[in-house]
Amino acid sequence: MAHDHHHHDTHGPAHGHAHGHTHDHADLDWAEMAPHLEAQAELYTPLYRQALDWLAREVTEPGLVVDVGSGPGVVSCLFAETFPGARVVAADGTGPLLERARARAGRLGFADRFGTLAGDLPGALSELDYPVDLMWASQSLHHLPDQRAALAALGGHLAPGGTLAILEGGLPARFLPRDIGIGRPGLQARIRAVEEDVFAEMRADLPDSVAETEDWPAMLTAAGLKHTGTRSFLLDLPAPLSDAARDYVTTSLSRLRERIGERLDAEDRAALDRLLDPADEAGVHRRQDVFVLVAHTVYTAVRPV
Repeated sequence: MAHDHHHHDTHGPAHGHAHGHTHDHADLDWAEMAPHLEAQAELYTPLYRQALDWLAREVTEPGLVVDVGSGPGVVSCLFAETFPGARVVAADGTGPLLERARARAGRLGFADRFGTLAGDLPGALSELDYPVDLMWASQSLHHLPDQRAALAALGGHLAPGGTLAILEGGLPARFLPRDIGIGRPGLQARIRAVEEDVFAEMRADLPDSVAETEDWPAMLTAAGLKHTGTRSFLLDLPAPLSDAARDYVTTSLSRLRERIGERLDAEDRAALDRLLDPADEAGVHRRQDVFVLVAHTVYTAVRPV
């Protein structure tokens, strides 16, 4: 799915899917953010296609596919393309993003077998007409206070033998060499360390938050499902970048500057500001060594028959 996490780029893209949660989303302008979320998901499409091709070998001819926390529906439509016999439902807590999902499905010719479901997740899934054969949740569970309970709730909507696929974790997105010629080497690693602290604070601040060791196969098993597979998928966009990829890097770093800039020391903050200055030859708008390299991990589990 395509989303904006508002905390860091590698518990997902700079994104956020399951907009059923409320910890920091109430004041967001989703209509304004939607183009960025769509552009990011489109950029990540090669990675998503790898994941869906893998799922298609595990799940044959599903009748109902549900994208939990779909955002603007880029990945939902990839599911419709991958499984031409399936009905696909994009489920999200944000109406403006679901409007874009419906419009996208219409443009791509999937409208007759594409639906949307609005509401807080996972509770809104109770409105589904029949059990789900394949359910996808991308970088959404970690926004919910009790992740194990959420997995159990998702699994409860699966048909016997149905598959739950969750995308969580992986490797952080990298955009720059270790030594970028300004400031101290290792800027992105230090930014990442701050992001980890912000993420931990986000989790701790969720109402009724439950601390959990992030052993997803164990959590899936505890939720009553049978873990069936784990695989990571790579997005490798080497330098020189396309304009779209460069825009993504610029937007991602700009959002990081807004969210965590004041937690960086003065030297790192100055280096980040130079990177974001369109007039600076050392900035990401102009430099030729900018790349995108990220890995996302998908875990699958089946509801026992």
